[in-house]
Amino acid sequence: MSVGTRQRGRRAASPAPRPPAASAYVSGAASVAVRPALEAARRPARVLAAFPLALYLEIRSETEPHVIAVVCGEATRLPNAVVLPGRLAGVSAGDDAWVGEGSVEIGGVSIRVRRWWDPAPPLGRTDPVRLAPALGLLRRVRAASPRRPGLDPGGAPALLERGCLTGSLVDAITAAERLIGLGPGLTPSGDDMLAGLLVALRHLGRAAGVSRAVWLADWLAAAITYDARTRTTPISATLLHCAARGEAIPEVIGVLRGAAGRQPLEPAVHRLLRLGHTSGADLAWGVQIGLSAVLAHREGQ
Repeated sequence: MSVGTRQRGRRAASPAPRPPAASAYVSGAASVAVRPALEAARRPARVLAAFPLALYLEIRSETEPHVIAVVCGEATRLPNAVVLPGRLAGVSAGDDAWVGEGSVEIGGVSIRVRRWWDPAPPLGRTDPVRLAPALGLLRRVRAASPRRPGLDPGGAPALLERGCLTGSLVDAITAAERLIGLGPGLTPSGDDMLAGLLVALRHLGRAAGVSRAVWLADWLAAAITYDARTRTTPISATLLHCAARGEAIPEVIGVLRGAAGRQPLEPAVHRLLRLGHTSGADLAWGVQIGLSAVLAHREGQ
């Protein structure tokens, strides 16, 4: 068969249809984590999931962020989010969208980003002496809470904690690879735990001057993000990439600020634990492991 015959018999791939011209314009605020995607050339996207308070758009790109959340002010402000003053109605999973040139177009609405926020605000220097009582309080509040993590404490979670406390990369990375994608939901429990751990190691390690904790965060981040997009949900993989850079939801940052003495810790822990069915508890568990590791490696410096 000739090349010409093969080409005539093959249906040419057509680009994604461009949505109709927007009939409404709204202003939004966005995380600086998604600024590269929003300020790049316009690219097609599709709605992965749609809920009353949040939409998740998958950009057709090989680089992160691969998923952008579009949320209203009542929703959790994810580190990869564009926040709107109100809800977007009439949008369903599978719908087409466009992202780029400073805006998101979906459902006949063009969202123009006017303000930005930092999902990884530095804690500044803190006295490491503060961290030990903070760890004790975090443990007590978690133990007393009816919100429980989605995973049993043995197995991979126990190995992860042991590896982080001893500084064993073999144990820590082995456990992390077992935890990626483990558990049900858009953000599986294993991923939430790893996200809390990465952010705590990086921020508290820097704040307390514990270089070994930051070193551990770097190695774990590289291992976790290496093939996250093939191991877990697209939404969760993007959040793991955010966590690898120290980017987190305000509830996690609030717990870290509390541990560093910047705000009351106990109310911040309760706010985190209330999130989702298990996500808050899983994130808090990861933060606790990270805080424990920072203290363990401070004593070894």
